[in-house]
Amino acid sequence: MSRPSDHIDSPAPPPKGSGINQPKLGPVGYLRFFWRQLTSMRTALFLLLLLAVAAVPGSLFPQRSSDPNGVIDYFTKNPDSAPVLDKLQLFDVYTSVWFSAIYLLLFVSLIGCVIPRTTHHIQALRGRPPRTPAHLGRLSAFVEVEAPGVEAAAAIDSARGLLRRSGYRVELYQGPELSVSAERGYLRETGNLVFHTALIGILISVGVGSGFGYTGQKVLVEGQAFANVRLSYDSINPGRFFNEAALPPYRIRLDDFSATYEEKNLNALGQPIDFSAAVTTYQGEGPGHKSVIKVNEPLRIDGNDVYLLGNGYAPSITVRDPTGKVVFSDQVPFLAQDANLTSLGVIKVPDGLADQLGMQGFFYPTAAKLESGALTSNHPDLQNPVLSLRVYKGDLGIDGGIAKSVYSLDTSEMTSIAGDTAGVPALELRPGQTVDIPGGLGTVTFDNLDPGAKDLLHSVARFASLDVHHDPTQGWVLFFAICVVLGLLTSLFIPRRRVWVKAVETDAGLRLEYAGLARGDDPGLESAVTEIARKHSEQLGLRLAP
Repeated sequence: MSRPSDHIDSPAPPPKGSGINQPKLGPVGYLRFFWRQLTSMRTALFLLLLLAVAAVPGSLFPQRSSDPNGVIDYFTKNPDSAPVLDKLQLFDVYTSVWFSAIYLLLFVSLIGCVIPRTTHHIQALRGRPPRTPAHLGRLSAFVEVEAPGVEAAAAIDSARGLLRRSGYRVELYQGPELSVSAERGYLRETGNLVFHTALIGILISVGVGSGFGYTGQKVLVEGQAFANVRLSYDSINPGRFFNEAALPPYRIRLDDFSATYEEKNLNALGQPIDFSAAVTTYQGEGPGHKSVIKVNEPLRIDGNDVYLLGNGYAPSITVRDPTGKVVFSDQVPFLAQDANLTSLGVIKVPDGLADQLGMQGFFYPTAAKLESGALTSNHPDLQNPVLSLRVYKGDLGIDGGIAKSVYSLDTSEMTSIAGDTAGVPALELRPGQTVDIPGGLGTVTFDNLDPGAKDLLHSVARFASLDVHHDPTQGWVLFFAICVVLGLLTSLFIPRRRVWVKAVETDAGLRLEYAGLARGDDPGLESAVTEIARKHSEQLGLRLAP
């Protein structure tokens, strides 16, 4: 018993105001304290939420890894705030110091949570079920059955067999009363550990995949091909550990691109139904293989996935000088601006004419005029193709060695000679037509690719925008993702239970007591204990009272 505070042998109470003397932790104690805080499940969940919040700026600001031109444009439009944001690494979010710190802390926290729990779980699996409590009637799930004429040893041996067949781990205990202790549901904790281990696997796989993988984009016009080398891509986003020598050698040629549009339903007229890119792939010196790439059916080649991202028209345009000499001839991809494929493109002619020439073109697959007189397209297919060109002369701004986008035209150092503010209407051409460039600079021709055809369906080439994705760990990510789902379902739907059956000798004979205890919420515990009592009573030839 504790002595009262005023006992003669009790130590003198501390003087008022002296406070409580706590033991000093010391450097090792503080390190242990912070480690336990970091490796708690609460901290892991907080870091997971913080990682999701930290990824938000990556979608609000352009990133150098995926949109370098967008970053340059942001600096141009926001000269005051952009340098500050750049110092905060908001244009390199996913490689920033603060994002990497959260990622690594989450990684360490999860490992620190999983390893001790795994060790404890293994020890629990190897241990014996706990001893039978002395007072089973105090448990919420409790059933008792009178068993006159039944021997205690036979009853408990029968209960042990029943519980073992039901998936329980069992253990017999000798004491004042003979009893059997059983437990099941360790798969619940196993699923929990699988869930958290799989999360760590996903983090590792994503990190390794982003470091050794790459994503490249290429626009191919019908009839064109590209080889899987870095210089062939229009843009490429390599990982931190990307090695150009590791690119698998193959070539892809776009043979034909076809699009199917809705023509029967007037409420959905012109809506796309299907896109198909027929390609030929070449690996090594072997023959080519025919394949088809669709929107949801990528091409798998040498560990790369080739996706069909977009498409459009690539009018064939030829520019000649006043003597008729060709100074420019190419199929120029025009980028779609609306659902009816009204498209915008840029033609640059830096050499061969008296002045550098720039043209800003609008292509209308099915041209129609609005009430204002402006052109528009009212269908995405080729039914009435028209090309409209605004022409500028002057300095294209490409002689300084600074890279310029092929889809934009800087007219700040140029003079408009057709369309815009020139006082001369923009040039309008149909397939096969040639018009003079104002100022006697030469002519421009909108080439008809199939002049002998009765329709216009093949008068303009189409292009396909391909995305080449290489991720060496995508199989592992899928595996760990499946493990996450299975582990979560196991930890949610498998209950953790302990059940005891005790044989108690009374004056009237033998009384069997059944009780259960759940670890966590288990609404089915009482019915489970009752069912065990019913089955056991039937085996012993007893009747379970309602």
